[in-house]
Amino acid sequence: MTHLERSGDRQSESPLSAWLRRLTPYVALLAASTLLLLCLLSLTSCQGAAGRPAVSLSLERAEKSPRDATVTIDEEYVGPLGYVAVRGVRLPAGKHRITVEKHGYFPWDRLVDAGTAPIQLKVELEPIPD
Repeated sequence: MTHLERSGDRQSESPLSAWLRRLTPYVALLAASTLLLLCLLSLTSCQGAAGRPAVSLSLERAEKSPRDATVTIDEEYVGPLGYVAVRGVRLPAGKHRITVEKHGYFPWDRLVDAGTAPIQLKVELEPIPD
């Protein structure tokens, strides 16, 4: 195909096709830039979470405490006591409120200050008398 034939084909294309053809490199550049920005942001957020010191929290469940009691830390649900006692939790440095609750039992509540040393707590829920 010669140069004249190619230019003749372009003269027969619609204005929309010509506009899209001219726009395509810019759209590709915009898409690549957006993807790069998202990758950089995700790396930055991962480094921020990994860079924060964290302390391990171990909860020991007393035998009479129910496994399905609800564990919350700073008013966020963590899981059932049996699961949390087996797995443990990583806490960012600072002060935290740990609460364990189950219907029919008095709530268990502790304030901890996570520093550098691991934290070990024994959870013993007391039944509410009838």
